Amino acid sequence: MKKATLFLALFAFATTAFAQTTPSTEVKVRDNGTTKVVTKTGKTNTGQAIDNTKDAAGNVAHKTGSAIKRGAKKTGHAVKRGAQKVGNKTVQVTQKAEAKTE
Repeated sequence: MKKATLFLALFAFATTAFAQTTPSTEVKVRDNGTTKVVTKTGKTNTGQAIDNTKDAAGNVAHKTGSAIKRGAKKTGHAVKRGAQKVGNKTVQVTQKAEAKTE
C-alpha cells in the first residue's frame, strides 16, 4: 500500500513538472467575429494544489510548534510556583516544630 501511494505521488509530481511549460498564447475567435487573446502562464492545477498543500502543512507545523512552546512555558511556570509553595510550607512547618521543642 505504501509503495502504491508513493508511486502515485511520484507520478503526480512528475506530471506536474512536465506540464509546466513556457507561456503560450492562444487566439480565440468568438461567434460574433471578434478575437480574444488568451495567455496561459504559471502553474497547472495539480502544481498549484501541491504548493497549497505544502503551505498548509507548514502553517500547521508552525501553529503546533507555537502551541507546544506556549504549553511548555505554562507548565514550567506551574512547576516553579508549585516548588515555591512546597518550599514555603516546609519552612513554616519546620519553624512550628522548632517552636514547640523550645
